Amino acid sequence: MLLPSSLRHLSPAVPSLPSFSHHRLYNPKPLPILPCFQFFPKPLLRIRAIDAAQPYDYESRMASRFHNSDKLKIAIVGFGNFGQFLAKTIVRQGHTVLSHSRVDHSDAARKLGVSFFSDPDDLAEEHPEVILLCTSVISTESVLRSLPLQRLKRNTLVVDVLSVKEFPKSLMLELLPPDFDVICSHPMFGPESGAKGWNELFFVYEKVRIGSDESRVSRCEKFLSIFEREGCRMVEMSCVDHDRYAAESQFITHTVGRVLNMLMLESTPINTKGYETLLDLVKNTAADSFDLYYGLFMYNKNAMEMIERLDLAFGALKQQLFGRLHDMVRKQLFENGENLQTLPENSPQNGASLALTTYLEATRFQDLSSTYDIKATKLEENSKLKIAVVGFGNFGQFLAKTIVKQGHTVLAYSRSDYSDVAEEMGISYFSDMDDLCEEHPEVVLLCTSILSTEKVLRSLPFRRLKRNTLFVDVLSVKEFPRNLFLQILPPDFDILCTHPMFGPESGKNGWNDLSFVYDKVRVGNEESRAFRCNCFLDIFSSEGCRMVEMSCYDHDRHAAGSQFITHTMGRVLEKLSLSSTPINTKGYNTLLDLVSNTSGDSFDLYYGLFMYNANSMEQLERLDLAFEALKKQLFGRLHDVLRKQLFENTDGIIDAQEELKIMPYQIGTAALSFSDSRDLR
Repeated sequence: MLLPSSLRHLSPAVPSLPSFSHHRLYNPKPLPILPCFQFFPKPLLRIRAIDAAQPYDYESRMASRFHNSDKLKIAIVGFGNFGQFLAKTIVRQGHTVLSHSRVDHSDAARKLGVSFFSDPDDLAEEHPEVILLCTSVISTESVLRSLPLQRLKRNTLVVDVLSVKEFPKSLMLELLPPDFDVICSHPMFGPESGAKGWNELFFVYEKVRIGSDESRVSRCEKFLSIFEREGCRMVEMSCVDHDRYAAESQFITHTVGRVLNMLMLESTPINTKGYETLLDLVKNTAADSFDLYYGLFMYNKNAMEMIERLDLAFGALKQQLFGRLHDMVRKQLFENGENLQTLPENSPQNGASLALTTYLEATRFQDLSSTYDIKATKLEENSKLKIAVVGFGNFGQFLAKTIVKQGHTVLAYSRSDYSDVAEEMGISYFSDMDDLCEEHPEVVLLCTSILSTEKVLRSLPFRRLKRNTLFVDVLSVKEFPRNLFLQILPPDFDILCTHPMFGPESGKNGWNDLSFVYDKVRVGNEESRAFRCNCFLDIFSSEGCRMVEMSCYDHDRHAAGSQFITHTMGRVLEKLSLSSTPINTKGYNTLLDLVSNTSGDSFDLYYGLFMYNANSMEQLERLDLAFEALKKQLFGRLHDVLRKQLFENTDGIIDAQEELKIMPYQIGTAALSFSDSRDLR
């Protein structure tokens, strides 16, 4: 066997092998066995056989190298609440995180596994690949100008996470070296809304300037993948479009939250779903600083227009309410003038005058009913009632559906013809009130509107009913129907004032855990009458309602602070014609749901909440004052900024004007553009 020619020079002592022809056999003498080092004086390259049981972990090592190359060195500048919130997830994903802040957050950084630098020069000399600006909107410019940019790598990626986008984009393009990469981003969540994870939460970004090098493009994608891996809904959008949508969603949400916070709203025993959402909104927005809110106003040129539209919408709603009230009073004064001289001072000739009686009344009628524990009472299987629903519109049909399902006999009457609907539901429909009353229902359930209740009640032929019939109302106000019943109904009729704190929309999936408020205003002492009242209440308790026994007075006091405020905010926002955006926050979705729920109710219902609840006027005035106080706070802050620019700068007005040019996204454009606009669209 011949050695390769490349190895022959290594050992000249190796004898040459004799040549042979294939025509004859060659039987050579055995060759001497030479030591290996004579052939290879250097150490041998050892090759191990691959054992299937113990494989060489080449793939794992390559994966590890790839994994490490997938990680970034990120410097968070502004290591406050939001910076720490983001750092927690970034560290968990295996990235190296550095941090700097004016305030010493070294202890918090150490707990998170983050290196904290009090000196920005020291931070810059670590050559982070990404600078993540987590400063406030107001301090961003001063912080950016103070960074030692010359100590950073020339192609560093700088990312902001501000709630406004045109302002930081212009700022970074102006102040950063041209070879720096720039991403403008907005995580549309925070420590409160993102406490349970970021899945399905919006992350909006614009790649403002990214170098064409593969490494720089890859670095950008690695950074964005931090949020994508957490399940964020990634939305690539220009800064202009972001600010246009954010003014309608984020700024309005924060404004409503802060106005309601000034009212010092509290949870009540009869919270509606809508009111619960407002309380959650207040909680979420109150956690943010006023600086954040002021930044949304100051650095988004669309914000001024939105606050003006909100102001106009609230004014239009008040005008609509007071105009309706004015018309009613005029009708009393000029169309019924001849009756005013003969009527007693407190005679409730119609709903408006009765409402005034309700406002002034402070005395309470004695409650003749005995205490009843619904949970402790076991109703008999044959405790089915004959119930007449008077007012068979949307809400009457909604209640009747469940009452029929429970096996009760239901009769119905309404001014409009709902005979076909009643027939489909298995309900006897009567177009004549006398015919209905002659069926002797045990319970008359009034499902009329607030405004028509008195008229309908006075039209009933009481003489055709049994003398101890139980009358029940389901109005959204309680003192008004209570006083009306006590005044108009015969004294031997029983009275139960109730308020199901839900409707066809909020109760479409069942009534479980929804509040049902009731006051046994007058229930006879006979066992049969108490039992009948309990049977009626069991209709709601058996569906899982939260049964709340409460006086009509307390109901109206709580409802003015919850239900009336909820409907008012819903109707104000409805006048803004708000629409869904590609970047809705949870708070903004709450407002859209509120508008959807309240716009389904008639203005008569809302007007009734205002007119027939003595506490509503006070709540409307408080809401008005709160909105004015918030505007004063915003414009006062703006006034202070302008005064400082004009009078404290040593170079005078010229410098102040130049300073204003640096921040073109403040307020001037919006103020000028809106000055000629007077509509709410």
